[in-house]
Amino acid sequence: MPQLYNDNCIPCMQSLPPRSVDLLLTDPPYNLANFMKKRDTNLAAMRENVFTQAKWDEFDDEAWENSMDAFFREAARVVKVGGAIVVFMAIIKVETLISLADKHKLYYKTTGIWHKSNPMPRNMHLHFVNATEAWVYFVNRKRTGTFNNNGKALHDYIKCPVAPPSERRNGKHPTQKPERLMEFFIRTLSNEGETILDTFMGSGSTGVAALRNKRNFIGMEINPEYFAIAQKRLDKIKTPNPSQTVKDLALAWALGDLNPGLPGYEPGALTD
Repeated sequence: MPQLYNDNCIPCMQSLPPRSVDLLLTDPPYNLANFMKKRDTNLAAMRENVFTQAKWDEFDDEAWENSMDAFFREAARVVKVGGAIVVFMAIIKVETLISLADKHKLYYKTTGIWHKSNPMPRNMHLHFVNATEAWVYFVNRKRTGTFNNNGKALHDYIKCPVAPPSERRNGKHPTQKPERLMEFFIRTLSNEGETILDTFMGSGSTGVAALRNKRNFIGMEINPEYFAIAQKRLDKIKTPNPSQTVKDLALAWALGDLNPGLPGYEPGALTD
């Protein structure tokens, strides 16, 4: 059963034992709401549920940096030595994020890009469509950790669609990530039976991906509405058949058939 907390992630992380997490995979507030409100954008007109109207994305810069500093301090304590940390972030905030992580001895590996193959075409007649988000990959106090590449070169550029309607109907979060994207990181940077932590769980996509792939999951979400949605989604997840052997799983992954409901898999690549 997943371990879920409906509270601020910092005290929740403080309650966890040290070195108890194998992979921290999360999507914190980018703190862009106030910035975007000053710009000429039709985002709110195109979609009802947008992050610029979410109060959780309206810190001043100093408060945001302090909160992320506290996050990385606790991340360095709860993640195992050699464990991975992947944080989604706006490209304009990546340098700040890396600087904060470095204070806590998190080894910076790379900054990657998620290319949304079907982004919302807002302002398409004014400038380039925003089709990318950055993710930053660290290893805790070591230079290398688990990396299940199945002998293939995995690029730090991942192309896949945004969360489909079938997921959004269940998730309803303005910055919801597709389950297949989270599964990619979970499979690559952790092993079966290990523990995945998402400190900004939202509506629970990371947890869905973790449970489907026979990992333990710890999720934290401060918003009661999204916490309830996540809890409901996770209650519905059925883990894979325990009798399936490691050989069967490896073959299923190679054939792109590990999760029949998630199309388009190749080891290390997500296709349209």
